[in-house]
Amino acid sequence: MAKQNVAEQFVDILVRAGVRRLYGVVGDSLNPVVDAIRRTPDIDWIQVRHEEAAAFAAGAEAQITGRLAACAGSCGPGNLHLINGLYDAHRSMAPVLALASHIPSSEIGLGYFQETHPDRLFTECSHYSELISNPAQMPRLLQTAIQHAVGQGGVSVVSLPGDIASEPAPEKAWETALVTSRPTVRPGDAEIDALVRMIDAADRVTLFCGSGTAGAHAEVMQFAERVKSPVGHALRGKEWIQYDNPFDVGMSGLLGYGAAYEATHECDLLILLGTDFPYNAFLPDDVKIVQVDVRPERLGRRSTLDLAVWGDVRETLRCLTPRVRAKSDRRFLDRMLKKHSDALEGVVKAYTRKVEKHVPIHPEYVASVLDELADDDAVFTVDTGMCNVWAARYVSPNGRRRIIGSFSHGSMANALPQAIGAQFTDRSRQVISMSGDGGFTMLMGDFLTLVQYDLPVKIVLFNNSSLSMVELEMLVAGLPSYGTTNRNPDFAAIARAAGAYGVRVEKPKQLAGALKDAFKHKGPALVDVVTDPNALSIPPKISREMVSGFALSAGKIVLDGGVGRMLQMARSNLRNVPRP
Repeated sequence: MAKQNVAEQFVDILVRAGVRRLYGVVGDSLNPVVDAIRRTPDIDWIQVRHEEAAAFAAGAEAQITGRLAACAGSCGPGNLHLINGLYDAHRSMAPVLALASHIPSSEIGLGYFQETHPDRLFTECSHYSELISNPAQMPRLLQTAIQHAVGQGGVSVVSLPGDIASEPAPEKAWETALVTSRPTVRPGDAEIDALVRMIDAADRVTLFCGSGTAGAHAEVMQFAERVKSPVGHALRGKEWIQYDNPFDVGMSGLLGYGAAYEATHECDLLILLGTDFPYNAFLPDDVKIVQVDVRPERLGRRSTLDLAVWGDVRETLRCLTPRVRAKSDRRFLDRMLKKHSDALEGVVKAYTRKVEKHVPIHPEYVASVLDELADDDAVFTVDTGMCNVWAARYVSPNGRRRIIGSFSHGSMANALPQAIGAQFTDRSRQVISMSGDGGFTMLMGDFLTLVQYDLPVKIVLFNNSSLSMVELEMLVAGLPSYGTTNRNPDFAAIARAAGAYGVRVEKPKQLAGALKDAFKHKGPALVDVVTDPNALSIPPKISREMVSGFALSAGKIVLDGGVGRMLQMARSNLRNVPRP
């Protein structure tokens, strides 16, 4: 049996760690690894058209599966293209291993063709970034990188010169058992005791939940029932906490709706559960605040805490709930539920009724119909910008659907490549990319990746020929919009020319039929929906400075969007509110 080289050993270790795909673009220094993948049956090389798409795809795969995913780029410009997608994966706590192949080891530091220093360049978007400069570093260095990505939740980068990859792997290499899942973390008894005392002493408790509540829905509901607490959420907490939630008061933040803002400000104890909510302007500064998070570095960096609790949300609540005194007074909870319902009542159907003749089509209507027609276990990938608004307000979570976006990094062009990674995990599961025309065109080349692999991703393109979120930002700042208009082609025609299914929708009555036909199509499909560029949204709370900005932007109308089926849920909750 021939002796392994470093590239073959590298690939074998990835397979042992559960990696089934390596997304990337082939090229010179990367060739030994790609060739090793060609000869390894348990892993596939996924050829994308841009390395940024490779990193986004790997990040989405990791978020869907909870397992390590991987991407790669060739030396210099090739691996530099990975950086934006890696930032997103890292900030989303998605375990991703990135291979940054490198120039010949003898030329490093001498200004060689395509020379960069990837081990330095990726340090800010990774937990671990190191260079393999000698075969003897294998396999320990790669194993260490994997442990960092999985154990800390985020990105590890391994830089590997092409000549080192071709050298023989060390004999009798030391291989350790790989950790491929994370443990649960229980807070200390002192923290639990202190939290019990604070909750028992509080009259009005509110929970505000983020993505750290994944897998803890039952525990959050049980705790909220025990202390009669309203439950709000951030955007990344929506898919985990909003469904089957009789305590729901909506979402806070720039895309917020309902009574979450009031519930967090009118309580006397706010408990932040698994959230690194970045907009501290929406958090109160005059109530007691407790934060529970598995990442200790996040505790207290958004607001001043009265108690910091280091632990998983689920394990913390399992320790906490039996020990707190059950509350019987529902007045605060019921008042917040009523406020929530009242807040939604006026806007729920503002743009989803009597729209049969409105051209261009209201994007809110598109999102509402999409929500109704999509599968109960669909994966939605959402472009940054106004698509975030429509997904936040119209996509209804149910515990089976997933909603993935660049919610922490805020990158454009994320939805299409994330859909690629999501679809590779399960070709039979419906994956829908809610793409804006700006984001879609930025990485439009990877639409061809869908065609090449016959991935049945459905792209619903909100085509308003503008960067409308940027227009809103200019409007708030009192500036006229400038540089935000796109001159777009017929994207459906482009899709058909590429060999995919494509349909263009310009009238509301065409929409439902077009979506149904696209969803029935077995391969990739694009629905190009021409939407109203003037359909903008505003936050739930408007400052005086924002109002001044609106007044200075003559000729612009800012419309508050609806909230889909959430009013129905709020009304359902109100049935449980005791009448005086």
